[in-house]
Amino acid sequence: MNNFAFTKINYILLIAGFVVIIIGFILMGGDGTTEEAFNPEIFSDMRIKVAPMVCLFGFLFEIAAILWPSKETDANDKIKE
Repeated sequence: MNNFAFTKINYILLIAGFVVIIIGFILMGGDGTTEEAFNPEIFSDMRIKVAPMVCLFGFLFEIAAILWPSKETDANDKIKE
């Protein structure tokens, strides 16, 4: 009998959460301001509002993936009662 902490669905959800977080960080990336020229694009809505929300959603998704109950655990709990 395998006594792993996570099931296959937990790992799939964890990977999906990591992908969402990486997408958020990619959306935040881009050219910055240099000493020669100011780049107003650093204050775009994509970098300041959308990308951090995508990252936050990814981190919340990670928490949900960790806390996702397995059906095997539920069945074992019922047997013990």
